[in-house]
Amino acid sequence: MQMSEKESLVAAYAAFNRRDIDAVLALMSPAVDWPNGMEGGRVLGHDQVREYWTRQWSVLDPRVEPVNIEEDENGSMLVRVHQVVRDLTGNVLLEHFVKHVYRFRDRYIDRMDIESVEGS
Repeated sequence: MQMSEKESLVAAYAAFNRRDIDAVLALMSPAVDWPNGMEGGRVLGHDQVREYWTRQWSVLDPRVEPVNIEEDENGSMLVRVHQVVRDLTGNVLLEHFVKHVYRFRDRYIDRMDIESVEGS
């Protein structure tokens, strides 16, 4: 049984928070287009996403919890996320709500964009 897009997103966030890169990548298209929120620009494909997250997690401890997931009129999935970023000793560096926008292709995450940030 295939997961719905909403179920895929919930699973992706949970796997990201567990640092289970392979489980997240299994939900993404091989040519996924992903934002590099730490350094700017974009990363393309599984290998670049893996490298980006490995680098990110070597210096930061981000946690993202989806608060609301809905589909917009264009078929994109909009996710309001509570994001807490800590340094590796546990100090909170950043806490805010972020809006992530996902596009799917053939039931796989094909693109993610960070649309807006709200302060907390």
